Amino acid sequence: MTTGTHRTITVDLEDRSYDVTIGPGVRHLLPEAVARTGARRVVVVSARPPEWVPDPGVPSLFVPARDGEHDKTLATVERLCSRFAEFGLTRSDAVVSVGGGTTTDSVGLAAALFHRGVPVVHLPTSLLAQVDASVGGKTAVNLPEGKNLVGTYWQPSAVLCDTDYLSTLPERELIGGYGEIARCFFIGAGDLRGLPLHEQIAASVARKAQIVALDERDTGHRHLLNYGHTLGHALERATDFALSHGESVAIGTVFAGRLAGALGRIPASRVAEHLDVVRHFGLPTALPSEVDVDGLVALMALDKKATHGLTFVLDGPGGAELVPDVPRHVVAETLTAMDRAPRTSPTGERADHA
Repeated sequence: MTTGTHRTITVDLEDRSYDVTIGPGVRHLLPEAVARTGARRVVVVSARPPEWVPDPGVPSLFVPARDGEHDKTLATVERLCSRFAEFGLTRSDAVVSVGGGTTTDSVGLAAALFHRGVPVVHLPTSLLAQVDASVGGKTAVNLPEGKNLVGTYWQPSAVLCDTDYLSTLPERELIGGYGEIARCFFIGAGDLRGLPLHEQIAASVARKAQIVALDERDTGHRHLLNYGHTLGHALERATDFALSHGESVAIGTVFAGRLAGALGRIPASRVAEHLDVVRHFGLPTALPSEVDVDGLVALMALDKKATHGLTFVLDGPGGAELVPDVPRHVVAETLTAMDRAPRTSPTGERADHA
């Protein structure tokens, strides 16, 4: 549904259905979203300054947080749950998250676990979170052994994607968010290049909503959303998160095209299209020079999808699908053949995006 400058997309999950509202100023719909949960009080967990957070319309506690993979841990979830308990939060109350994808993940998991589940409303402030992380109900935190290894499914009550927040993002963080948009090209969202940003967000969310409605708990079809993510998650770990999630998924998308080509699933022209789409958004396409191929393969073997050997979501004659038991040597050879970029610094800065 489109109303003025706002677009509303429903994630249809029967009694757990909710709306994702996209557009400028939609953060000010927070009191309405909270009222629909029936909450008497809320805890607002925010990685953004208090003045960025609208009044939720009920008594509230503001808890500061930090975006970033290094804070996306069980220790963070425990601290949040302790603050909920100190405030006296009950199952008749709610939690509000304000921040990027790591914040929506951590806060969503805390909300899912506290009292075995309290309502949560997400106000994602990064492009990556608006396009992907805040929608679909996946909540998880990291372990030293890998990304998103501890989590559950807990659908939000509402998601408010205020595009005004995006004007506050550093350029690199904004570009990184396009990593999730770029991969949507290969999972059925169509060609989003050239569309206004709010339409790219809406189209990406609409495609995710369709997939989640078909497969809420990753039993099959939802694996499509992991396009580019198997290598992407491994790159995040291998660079100690110097590469952002979006940048890593972008490189993973290029790799997915090359691997599909190496397996004879797609022609050379389609392989090249992966590179063209990712480059269009100004995203990196080459492996960092410092990462080790064997190390990446070992990290990919820890991926949640890898129940039958190395497993990837790959393009093919009928579109993207889950491909299990991909030969290890083909994966290693494809990685070895990829271009290399200059070394990634601890702050994530690179000399170029080859």
